[in-house]
Amino acid sequence: MPSRNRCHWGFAAAVAGALIAGVASLSVAATTMQVKDINASPGGDSSPRGFTLFNGAVYFSAQDGIKGHELWKTDGTGPGTVRVKDIWPSHFSSYPSEFTILGGTLYFGAADGNHGRELWKSNGTAAGTSLVKDIRPGSQDANPYGYTRLGSRLYFGALDASSGGELWKTNGTRAGTVRVKDINPGSAYASPMELTELGGALYFRAADGKGAELWKTDGTSAGTKRVKDIKPGSQGSYPHDLTLMNGIIYFFACTDSPCLELWRSDGTAAGTFRVKKITGPGNNSPSLLTNVAGTLFFRGEDSKGPELWTSDGTGPGTKRVEDIRPGSMGSYPDRLTPVGNKVFFGADDGTGSELWISDGSPSGTHKVADINPFSSGAQPDYLTRVGSTVYFSARSDDFNRELYQSDGTPGGTSRVMDIWPGQDGSSPYDLQNIGGTIYFGADDHNHGFELWKHVP
Repeated sequence: MPSRNRCHWGFAAAVAGALIAGVASLSVAATTMQVKDINASPGGDSSPRGFTLFNGAVYFSAQDGIKGHELWKTDGTGPGTVRVKDIWPSHFSSYPSEFTILGGTLYFGAADGNHGRELWKSNGTAAGTSLVKDIRPGSQDANPYGYTRLGSRLYFGALDASSGGELWKTNGTRAGTVRVKDINPGSAYASPMELTELGGALYFRAADGKGAELWKTDGTSAGTKRVKDIKPGSQGSYPHDLTLMNGIIYFFACTDSPCLELWRSDGTAAGTFRVKKITGPGNNSPSLLTNVAGTLFFRGEDSKGPELWTSDGTGPGTKRVEDIRPGSMGSYPDRLTPVGNKVFFGADDGTGSELWISDGSPSGTHKVADINPFSSGAQPDYLTRVGSTVYFSARSDDFNRELYQSDGTPGGTSRVMDIWPGQDGSSPYDLQNIGGTIYFGADDHNHGFELWKHVP
């Protein structure tokens, strides 16, 4: 949940108001509303998060001040916002998270007080919400994570009593929840991460005696194997940011220092090779690899510092888009969000972090609007697309952090609503597009952090 630390800017706020007059302020209270004050105790927060559409309702985690953080659902109305089940009874919290749908069932991780954090499932009713399997018997946590569908099974990482973090799968039954393979034998951790489906197989990062490398599985022990030992020895290349584009998996890996390498794989050892090594003094590994309509965008670093890069999957076609912040400091682009063939992102050109847009060309890369003209910038966060519009949380010295929207133009960039009126802000967070409606958490000063929605 965002911090309640508020800033009162006094005279600076009035100056900011004049400076940002060019950024529209659109109040649409009729379509931006609190769904329900779930925690009605004075100053209480329900802190909703994890919004996921399932069987026509939005499921999420929240707490009402009487029970802890539990599984809730809403149809978008106050009366239709109810707790599904008190998984850990009394005031304790089960903290349901990582909601994933498979075959008409909602899966998630939770703890009930009798078992540690384990795999659970729900059909949307209290009676139909149950533990799938006590993978790590007793009160210790299996800590399932990374739920990814492949065929009729859900794959994830988890710990049991005899092995470290390994690859598991489930069909939703106790008997059908099994470890796929003990990749790093014994109590050592394979720690499978970033499970990504391609061509009927799952690709992921995992570690055995050769360190963390690229692996794949068809769901069987025999069919779970390392794709390639990219960095021979015990350290591993640590592939990360696995991203699909045109039937190929792209990722970053490290074979020597500095670790600034883009790789690709078709699932074979021969077809796994480095696209480009970015040369420069960079201490920051490339990150945020994002497929935007068949072009890769990411944050990379050469002598100009961390900037926006793009790639068509070839060495010559992998290059810095623009030196947004001239010099060696870099603009540190983040929150890359595709909209059509363009990407919205946050970046700092030296005047503060603001909303930017790019089509991959220098001329098509520019700041959208100077929402906060002071040095801290608007710091856009939780960027979420609805059609051709991006919704996000941003700061201005007049209204602190509130809900904004943008179509990529200055005139089309506006504050949606001043949810907490005045110099404080509602700090909207965890924005999710659910069927064209934005669900999020926010604090209007009267009710704490509660469930809100915006209908465009």
